[in-house]
Amino acid sequence: MADKRDYYEVLGVSRDASDDDLKKAYRKLAVKFHPDKNPGDKTAEEKFKEVSEAYDVLSDADKRAAYDRYGHAAFAGGMGGPGGAGGGFHDPFDIFNQMFGGGGGGGIFETFFGGGGRQRRADGPQRGADLRYGLEISLEEAATGVEREIDYERLVSCKTCSGSGSASGSGKKTCRTCGGAGQVISSRGFFQIQQTCPDCQGSGEVVTDPCRTCRGAGLSKAPARVRVKIPAGIEDGSRLRSSGNGNAGAKGGPYGDLYVVVQVRQHELFEREGDDLHCQMPLSFTTAALGGEITVPTLGAKATVKVPAGTQGGTTFRLRGKGMKTLGSDHHGDLYVHVQIAVPTKLSAEQRAKLDDYAKSLGETTSPMEESFFEKAKKFFS
Repeated sequence: MADKRDYYEVLGVSRDASDDDLKKAYRKLAVKFHPDKNPGDKTAEEKFKEVSEAYDVLSDADKRAAYDRYGHAAFAGGMGGPGGAGGGFHDPFDIFNQMFGGGGGGGIFETFFGGGGRQRRADGPQRGADLRYGLEISLEEAATGVEREIDYERLVSCKTCSGSGSASGSGKKTCRTCGGAGQVISSRGFFQIQQTCPDCQGSGEVVTDPCRTCRGAGLSKAPARVRVKIPAGIEDGSRLRSSGNGNAGAKGGPYGDLYVVVQVRQHELFEREGDDLHCQMPLSFTTAALGGEITVPTLGAKATVKVPAGTQGGTTFRLRGKGMKTLGSDHHGDLYVHVQIAVPTKLSAEQRAKLDDYAKSLGETTSPMEESFFEKAKKFFS
């Protein structure tokens, strides 16, 4: 227990943090350290587990009360804390029961988990492998939510041989290599190594008359289609799980799951930061100097912003509620408009003459920004 960090410290919140504060801190850190965003980074993986464990406790009122009173000792000795009977593992990118109805779009699918979970006995039904499908959507679709139909291929029980792998349905015999055990033992000096039989793949049996369709595997590829419901506010890299839409299991085992990994395309105008959006907006020199109104693009309807006279480059305007919808909530983030003064690159002779007259009229007058800069720079010229 001594080497565990304080859960509040792990999430970077105070001990009187509200549930919303905890959730916001957790989501931010989970996104930062999630294994999908840090492939092969063991440090990030450990951080993600630590953050998930801390949130598992502090997000539960009873666990939090026990932790506040006894610290980590509250969950020692099987008291139902993290990793125990009452523990859990939160993954903000796994969104269940929000998405799949009945049910083309492009995408990439691959075997996600080779064994599809815990392995059963080789001579009994085995769970099918999970599949992974990459689905790309726009930022607008991520903001409002969208439904997509995806087409892919998966392994199903072979219809020709009813999944037996045998053309006759009974053409199987005990594997000679392992004697029906499904495992073989080889010696390496003083050591003995037990491994899956390479001839029967652990089943203990071999097919004597393989089915022509599946070549004895009992499984064959078949097209599949599923409708995906993507919730509003989903983040790039989020995973949606469709239970039972993966590969079929061997020997009548259950199907694996289908994981849809959502990839949000980069937007031409907006950059996303959590639920907030940022936009770089050009502002004409005359509007910056004289003030006025500008029309600002948003993910919904256009918005109007009043620009005060004398606005400087780099000024930021905040439009409340014009950002992304928070996943699972009615709350929306904000839109931050960062203005950049647009300097004209081509001037007519008349425009240049008028601008020269304007510059001469200023004389030695400087703007507050210039005055501040020169005051700070005096020491470099002295």
